Amino acid sequence: VQRALHCAPAPGLGAQWSARWTGELVPPGPGTYRLIVDAPACWKYCKSHDAARLWIDGKPLSQGEIKKGRIDVPFTSDGRPVAFKLEFDHVSDDEGVRLLWLPPAEPLIAEAVAAANASDVVVVSVGLSPDLEGEALSVSVPGFVGGDRTDIALPFAQQRLIAALKATGKPLVLVLTSGSAVALDPANADAILAAWYPGESGGTAIADTLAGRNNPSGRLPVTFYANTTDLPAFVDYGMKERTYRYFTGTPTWGFGHGLSYTSYGYTAPVARVSVAAGQSANVQVRVANTGGRDGEEVVQAYLVPTTTAAGGGTTPVLQRQLVGFTRLAVPRGKTRTASFTLDPRSLSLVARDGTRTV
Repeated sequence: VQRALHCAPAPGLGAQWSARWTGELVPPGPGTYRLIVDAPACWKYCKSHDAARLWIDGKPLSQGEIKKGRIDVPFTSDGRPVAFKLEFDHVSDDEGVRLLWLPPAEPLIAEAVAAANASDVVVVSVGLSPDLEGEALSVSVPGFVGGDRTDIALPFAQQRLIAALKATGKPLVLVLTSGSAVALDPANADAILAAWYPGESGGTAIADTLAGRNNPSGRLPVTFYANTTDLPAFVDYGMKERTYRYFTGTPTWGFGHGLSYTSYGYTAPVARVSVAAGQSANVQVRVANTGGRDGEEVVQAYLVPTTTAAGGGTTPVLQRQLVGFTRLAVPRGKTRTASFTLDPRSLSLVARDGTRTV
């Protein structure tokens, strides 16, 4: 299924047209499925919406206007292939149509375990999608309401899949797609690649990285918390315990984290002991590639306040703050120098009254 139609299927049809899809639905096993006719609806001034009619095994399951962007119908399968037909009338400002399905987890997990047992290494793609996280979505499932996330864990069905694959004893690589941080247990996988939403060439980039043709050097732009309970509730918009700058706990992977297929060694940073008021500070650090292949290292400079620079009352204490970063190409066995010029603004803290102190 998973077929999308976002424009007229043939030239010369004009603004209004109809289409018919026919094919065979091949379920992975028996159970209750959800078939979804999804049509991104126009937002304002809509006098009408597109219409669709869906048949499974010659029996009509749904027909009529696609209100609120989708038609969602259950379908009970005995596991045998069945014919389907979808007719679609584009008569409004709606923006295309997709035919989707949501199968039960059990036959898919059994299929994945069988494939894993016959393999040397398991690569499983898990995570979220723009259909789950986004703005003003018609979504209400565990962990997601209207496009907002109510917790940061993986969907439960994916947790079950990972546990079943881990139980096979085969080396397990997770490829995580998402637009935000996800709580993962590192013990459940031998390697994890954060792919985000990688775009049209994402598949090639992921394959090249997993195969070792590309040496990864990316760094996390957000904190990956261990649990939803690490995040304070939004009863107010204060910064206490929010983001890497004020979080005092231990994240699974911190802001700026990232691995490589090689290794690096750092010398102690070199800087002037004192800087006159209004002057910038120059900092240098030597980075050596101590591994077996060429690579790129992202060197990061952080401002870490002294213990006396504490907040008071409801003011959170700044833990650290990124003030500079640079990417260095370092061949194996070689050493390169990273240099930072930090101006007074970068080295200052802002009090509640708006004043800055270096």
